[in-house]
Amino acid sequence: MNFSGDVLQHEERAIFRLRTMYSGFGYIHYRMNRFEEYDLYVRNKNFLASDDIITFNDASGRLLALRPDVTLSIVKNTKDEETPRKLYYNENVYRPSGTAHEFKERMQVGLEHIGAIDLSAMAEVIVLADRSLATIGARHSLGISHLGFLCGVLDSQPLTERQRSGILACISEKNVPELRRICAEGGLCAEFEDGLARLASLYGTFPEVLDTLKTLSVSDKTDAAVEELAGIYARAAELGVSGRLYLDFSIVNDMSYYSGLIFQGYVDGIPAAVLSGGRYDHLMRRFGKKSGAIGFAVYLDLLERLEEEHRPDAGGNAPRQMLNIALPKGRLGEDVYEVFEKIGYGCPAIREPGRKLVFENPEVGVRYFWVKPSDVAIYVERGAADIGVAGKDILLEYAPDVYELADLGIGRCRMAVAAQK
Repeated sequence: MNFSGDVLQHEERAIFRLRTMYSGFGYIHYRMNRFEEYDLYVRNKNFLASDDIITFNDASGRLLALRPDVTLSIVKNTKDEETPRKLYYNENVYRPSGTAHEFKERMQVGLEHIGAIDLSAMAEVIVLADRSLATIGARHSLGISHLGFLCGVLDSQPLTERQRSGILACISEKNVPELRRICAEGGLCAEFEDGLARLASLYGTFPEVLDTLKTLSVSDKTDAAVEELAGIYARAAELGVSGRLYLDFSIVNDMSYYSGLIFQGYVDGIPAAVLSGGRYDHLMRRFGKKSGAIGFAVYLDLLERLEEEHRPDAGGNAPRQMLNIALPKGRLGEDVYEVFEKIGYGCPAIREPGRKLVFENPEVGVRYFWVKPSDVAIYVERGAADIGVAGKDILLEYAPDVYELADLGIGRCRMAVAAQK
């Protein structure tokens, strides 16, 4: 059957291209039921993106759940054998949508390589992740980390569980000042503190930073991780990987499930990871299986924004790229706007009297939104705004899934506590 690709949405075109590519590498289409017993997810909640799951009882009284994850279903139903099983899927999952407290049906396309995992298998998955991102958007990047290296560094010191989790959180946020504070309060040695600070700030292509990573190695375990990363990159280069692979140890995941290589992918125009994956041997062990496993998922629902931003106007012209900035209403927002105005992102219309909430200056490519202070983080998290400025109290109270880029040092306040004499 012949039809024009013009009738397909970006998401649908991506599905066809990705499935064709995975099949070309020997991956077989895997189909599954959209329901699973709720107990599967209760026992593996830390592996899920959220604890919130849609549940219901079937006719026999069993408690079932709408599938919030694909990998768990595949691991549960896959036989434990050394012969590699190469599977791909395109399935819907059902997850809460950020801070909105509402569920959303999300389309995922992904693959899993299960069995004896060697350097060639890991390199192949990395290459397919890189090419998947290229299929979605020409400008992309694939950030790569290694939990074996992180774990080895942390194991070199007698850390409490609280120190360990705090350090991992700081590395994931690239928050070097807080990282140094934790080390200082814990009485950790200066050499360990400096090494963590360098690791948190480390970012670049493999040729640029691999030698630096070697200088941060502290044990046989971290040496092995560096050697594995170098081997994966060498094999991936032989297969024809792009130059958009970056070492970035701010990519952190649950060590009780993931082991070794982990990665996240981004494309220009989408302010969130559109691809996520890694090696999850520890998850296999939780199911009593000896096989290794590595895979990734591509979140195609995020492509909606990419399609909207590249949709031509009525005259057929490509839209101009605009920087969308969410500002909190009130005095804080006015102070913040002055900061942006001073660095060349002014918008004269914002100072005009009226009830408008959206202001644009196409000449400099900026668009401002006036929003409630408590909604700034939601605008950024959902992708309606590229960046926003909010008080620290908002970030602490709502814990949105956003990056805290900088503290502007404005809007400070004092808290006074009064008590009866």
